Amino acid sequence: MSQDLTTHALLIERIVGHTAVISINNPPANTWTAQSLQALTHKVLALNQNQDIYALVITGEGETFFSAGADLTLFADGNKQHAMEMATDFGEAFAALSAFRGVSIAAINGYAMGGGLEAALACDIRICEQQAKLALPEATVGLLPCAGGTQHLTALVGEGWAKRMILCGEHITAAKAEQIGLVEEVVAPGHALSAAMSLAEKVANQSPSSVKACKTLVQAARTMPRANALPLERELFVALFDTEDQTEGVNAFLNKRQANWKNR
Repeated sequence: MSQDLTTHALLIERIVGHTAVISINNPPANTWTAQSLQALTHKVLALNQNQDIYALVITGEGETFFSAGADLTLFADGNKQHAMEMATDFGEAFAALSAFRGVSIAAINGYAMGGGLEAALACDIRICEQQAKLALPEATVGLLPCAGGTQHLTALVGEGWAKRMILCGEHITAAKAEQIGLVEEVVAPGHALSAAMSLAEKVANQSPSSVKACKTLVQAARTMPRANALPLERELFVALFDTEDQTEGVNAFLNKRQANWKNR
């Protein structure tokens, strides 16, 4: 059952079951603006407070672009103050997306360039349509990826491919993106959103409390030494026994019934 939740001039949000869907809506290329970035930050923070939301899917309106990133006319005057403000908006928005307490899925339905690809990189999982092209071409115009692109891309694909895409400006196909680990699945044109929604439905079978803890641990592996992460793993395991979902999940399994998660 779908329900319109809120509409922003540049973002469209709706709720489908336990999944929130956010569509980037700034034709023709779904570019980001200060307003849409700030709106994304607010929307993700609000979703974190909504106990009925377990997953978040982000996609682009239309058939050609997921997002082409920032509109370069914003930087044509060389204004450093404006550049700082935009960099802050980009950083805050995608940091909020990365820290979303549930599972975030990018449904890449077309070109994902610059800040568009950085939005997808901030998500937990990426599903990409066959015709899509992906790139971080900022250095081609005298800029650099400033919203986590250098860090998230390197974590996903390794230093070599990150350097090819960022330093050489290489555009890659969906097939190559799957081969190097940039995306987890490639689907036929027009099917990224439906595939992402199917995956999001599986998230509803998982305890939201467990998902939040597991995501914390997986992402900690990027920066935390394993000697520190392993004790944290045990600590968070024991902490789940303070939740209602732990008791519900174990008893549902023992009684051969579907768990009824309370997300607390």
